[in-house]
Amino acid sequence: MTDTPARAAVIGLGSMGYGMAQSLRRAGFDVAGCDVDPGAVARLVAEGGRGAATPAEAAAGASAVVCVVVNAAQTEAVLFGRDGAPGLAEAMPEGAVFLSCATMDPAVARRLAARLEATGRHYLDAPISGGAQRAAQGELTILASGSAAAFAGARPVLDALAATLHELGDAPGQGAAFKMINQLLAGVHIAAASEAMAFAARQGLDLRRVYEVITASAGNSWMFENRMPHVLEGDYAPRSAVDIFVKDLGIVQDMARAQTFPVPVAAAALQMFLMASAAGMGRDDDASVARLYAQVTGTPLPGGAG
Repeated sequence: MTDTPARAAVIGLGSMGYGMAQSLRRAGFDVAGCDVDPGAVARLVAEGGRGAATPAEAAAGASAVVCVVVNAAQTEAVLFGRDGAPGLAEAMPEGAVFLSCATMDPAVARRLAARLEATGRHYLDAPISGGAQRAAQGELTILASGSAAAFAGARPVLDALAATLHELGDAPGQGAAFKMINQLLAGVHIAAASEAMAFAARQGLDLRRVYEVITASAGNSWMFENRMPHVLEGDYAPRSAVDIFVKDLGIVQDMARAQTFPVPVAAAALQMFLMASAAGMGRDDDASVARLYAQVTGTPLPGGAG
């Protein structure tokens, strides 16, 4: 880095975005942050970052803008404005790069990229995986696709954020498509792990022993190993919420229907997340699918669920 730190902006200071802002600051960037929660912005300022009232204000002068919002609609609003509020597309310097991290339909990623690139800015399709802790450590997995110019402009930011960078092609939308395959598997694995743990509870098994045995056996998955401790502790504070998989598996369904491709296992998992959301758990941790099984069957789980 030079004596004058490069500027970067982070739009969306939730659990992932805030950790990414921390990683950028640690790498020497001058980071401006924007979020609908003023408390998140104030926290960033207290730690040495800069606060911005709008995405456009955050993007002014930034060589790279990292957008870590929930979905495609929010990404479009950040870029191009909504309800009379301006977007940041015209506020970014020409030649700057926009890193789009939200999970979305690949067709939408292509449309947003074409619209932004027509203004002389670059769009990197860059969905992320790894969770809040890895975001704060600069150890995310990033599934990126875009032009050579977009990669070149984003390289210092990618180096600060990712332990693993997959460069998946020169066309926006490829990264989004890879992310949807990951989300299909992740959602199915969480639903299956929750079903198995609740079923084990119904058999009267020691759930800590179940966890110990399964994590050393062929039935293990990354999601079982990562999420089932939440069930063991009866702790459903959201790390990744139920409604995220309502959204993401819904996108999988829409993509599959458009291509006349059957995804029955993903469809069953989606229904479990939908039921958990309908039962009032939408903003709780996605391991709450186990709580749903417990409630439906009257099966006790740790922490009183069931």
